[in-house]
Amino acid sequence: MSDSPVLRRGTAADLPQVLALIQELAVYEKAPDAVTNTLAAMQRDGFGPQPIFGFFVLENAAQQLIGLALFYTAYSTWKGRMLYLEDLVVTETARRGGLGRLLFDAVVAEARATGAHRMKWQVLDWNEPAIGFYQKLGAQIETEWLNGNLDAAQLAAYAVGPAAQAAAANALPSF
Repeated sequence: MSDSPVLRRGTAADLPQVLALIQELAVYEKAPDAVTNTLAAMQRDGFGPQPIFGFFVLENAAQQLIGLALFYTAYSTWKGRMLYLEDLVVTETARRGGLGRLLFDAVVAEARATGAHRMKWQVLDWNEPAIGFYQKLGAQIETEWLNGNLDAAQLAAYAVGPAAQAAAANALPSF
């Protein structure tokens, strides 16, 4: 068997190692306690009746995952269908060997295959190696858009009016 990692579409059996890579990324991004996702939720959301994300993995000869690119379809009112790259991670011991590029290429191929008109992702402003990587690939790193977020506690505490609650409850979409 070759020493080169195998790039492939992820499966449900990969989820424990995928979650470990996500946790490794959280440590790198200085937020080790921020990951609250679970294997059960990932199983439901990625492989249940209405999957909402997909992913590619890099597997070494020992069948260990050393890389991950997790993505989902999003929608731009200006551009239409787009692919959002949620996480691209290569385990620390395998970095600097072109594996990030291999994963990024797979997501670009997925965007093309699904008819996406745009691909987006985020990078932390202090993560110079990642910024340099994306710029080397010809990507634009935007500085004018600020991200808005409501976390789980804020979502739960937010006062939704009755009309909005009724509208949301009426005919839930199947994404």
